[in-house]
Amino acid sequence: MTDKLISATTTVEAPPHLVFAILTDPRQHARIDGSGSVGAVIDAPERLAAKGDTFTVHMKMFGLPYKIHNTVVEYDEDRRIAWRHFGGHRWRYELSLTDDGGTQVTETFDYSRYDALRSMVIRVTGFPERNRRGINATLARLKDAAEADAVERAR
Repeated sequence: MTDKLISATTTVEAPPHLVFAILTDPRQHARIDGSGSVGAVIDAPERLAAKGDTFTVHMKMFGLPYKIHNTVVEYDEDRRIAWRHFGGHRWRYELSLTDDGGTQVTETFDYSRYDALRSMVIRVTGFPERNRRGINATLARLKDAAEADAVERAR
């Protein structure tokens, strides 16, 4: 494992297709964002369905608003999705079915494609730890959202 992969895992009491439905709907990203940086969608398909799909969202960092354009770079239905923007790092979600029908979800901030200079900038600016906190909070929110959706569907 490289120090350029920041990840955490949780177990969600909902099937993978419900978790994946949240992840592939850019309009739900603000619902699950634990970093406080993801805002409203500017442009996106109803559902991300393949590598190459794109979406643009409002963001904010350190109180400053900006827009970011993302491209899906990994896609395996109900198992994995990752996207990147101009910076080249990836946000990846990997899902696997648990023995009891739930989903194990691992979220990863992957900057392994960065050269030494850009990697140093990421580390010096504190992004690994900031992103670790955001990932843990996002996974908690994703768990709550997917479990609530599962209960709603069961009604």
